[in-house]
Amino acid sequence: MYRNILLLICGLLGSVSLLHAQKLVKAGMGYSSTSVNTAIFRTNSVTSKGNMQFIAYYDEDGYLTLGKRRLGNDRFEILRSPYKGKCEDAHNVISIGIDGKGYLHVAFNHHNAPLQYCKSVEAYSLRLDTLQSMLGKDERKVTYPEFYTLKNGDLLFAYRLGKSGQGNLVLNRYDVRKGQWKRLQDTLIDGEGQRNAYWQMCVDRKGTIHVSWVWRETSAVETNHDLCYACSKDGGITWQKSTGEQYHLPINVRNAEYAFKIPQKSELINQTSMATDKEGNPFIAAYW
Repeated sequence: MYRNILLLICGLLGSVSLLHAQKLVKAGMGYSSTSVNTAIFRTNSVTSKGNMQFIAYYDEDGYLTLGKRRLGNDRFEILRSPYKGKCEDAHNVISIGIDGKGYLHVAFNHHNAPLQYCKSVEAYSLRLDTLQSMLGKDERKVTYPEFYTLKNGDLLFAYRLGKSGQGNLVLNRYDVRKGQWKRLQDTLIDGEGQRNAYWQMCVDRKGTIHVSWVWRETSAVETNHDLCYACSKDGGITWQKSTGEQYHLPINVRNAEYAFKIPQKSELINQTSMATDKEGNPFIAAYW
């Protein structure tokens, strides 16, 4: 069974009010046998530059499909690409970004799989060029691709290298003037072959990059633990804690800043005493 892909549009109600009106705009028919179009971890399904907005989704036949519209216009121009997604695996989401010159960048079909990346043939176009590598290094086991636009029009590209419970966070940067990708961090967050970071990233209005994450020890979600933080004020070159203390990269489980940390049993027990149960039997009581 298929369903409509609906885009939620927000418009300002007034110049003073902080409230926004919400409007659903029909874009097209989308693949719905899995949640590949709506996966909760997908962060780059919509992007805008100036008065142009772009969307990406897999259509009802599983093809990577792009759309664009002028803000305020209820009609999307839609174009199906020649690339078909492996939609039966909901990890294989589409991620899009737009650089300072208006070129659309697209990555798709990634779950511990080779990089599949391309960009538009010209600025603001929906037509995609051929698949290409970014650097040709560490691109065989990609998962969770994400694009972020920086203030000067460059792009960040973040992804996990490796598998769940055993992977690292890698960071690339696209130089919009040169039209080239470069490696920014081979390993920003190091799983050390024993775990990996599940992260959230954002770039604020000042251009500071913020990253928070939990650690996962195995492929099982039940092994997620703790909450960590790092930020960069120079476009991802150097990283620091919320206190301003500089990180010595890569970040790992020992040097990370913890916003919340689940105490170990040995840390929980800080007081013991003798007690008795209802029958008068003695036992050791531990308090935390």
